[in-house]
Amino acid sequence: MIAFFLTGCSTRDKPAPVASIYSAVPLNERVKNSINASEYVVRAGETLYSIAWRANSDVRQLAKLNKIYPPYRIYPGQKLLLVAKSSAKDAKASTSKALVKNSTNRSSQTSIKTSNKAIASTKKQAYGKNVRGQKIPKKASDNQSDFSQKISRWQWPVKGKIIEYFSTRAQGNKGINIAGRRGTNIKAAAEGKVVYAGSALRGYGKLIIIKHNDDYLSAYAHNDKILVKEQQVVKSGQVVAKMGDTDATQVMLHFEVRFRGKSVNPLNYLPKKQ
Repeated sequence: MIAFFLTGCSTRDKPAPVASIYSAVPLNERVKNSINASEYVVRAGETLYSIAWRANSDVRQLAKLNKIYPPYRIYPGQKLLLVAKSSAKDAKASTSKALVKNSTNRSSQTSIKTSNKAIASTKKQAYGKNVRGQKIPKKASDNQSDFSQKISRWQWPVKGKIIEYFSTRAQGNKGINIAGRRGTNIKAAAEGKVVYAGSALRGYGKLIIIKHNDDYLSAYAHNDKILVKEQQVVKSGQVVAKMGDTDATQVMLHFEVRFRGKSVNPLNYLPKKQ
């Protein structure tokens, strides 16, 4: 997913094709699909943004932890660290225990780096470059100069009855659900860049994630049809999808906003009136 997580960013050079790997599932599958592990192996169709989304993490922290640089390319089979190996508990441990842990950490990270180097090596001939552990010069798009980083005003992605509200409970809804008719236009809530467009996140159906700036992302789930592509810059109010019920029990839009990787209540940002 898939922290509510976008940069001249998650470009994927000819990733393995993604089939319709998920059939319709209950809405609570969004919660079950979250990642709570310390490591994760990339699957076909995923981007660093979609993984950060599922892990409720800031994509910049995830990239820094794994020494991945813009435009944040990742590949199926690549192993990622999701949390730092060191922790406050490690710091309080005895010196000898800390040394053992540090040794283990270095060994683990070395193993991960070795695995990723092997993957990158096999991709090198096909993609023309090693994408792991190497600094890639930032282009203008990496700095988002192709769209404004300031959100002047949010707008409703679609008009309709809210059938489920945001919840702060662990198993609660991390966005709002808006009912409507199949095929209704879904619009970008603010200007930004599409950093994920696909159906690899279980429980979200056909999903779009838009990065508005370094802090804010928005997501549009259960679409019947996606009308934009990854890396495409979209304007506020631009139609990006058609409403549907993929991975849902009824036709609706599940809309989320994330601030620095964490879920926030969309109603705190959207205008009071639709």
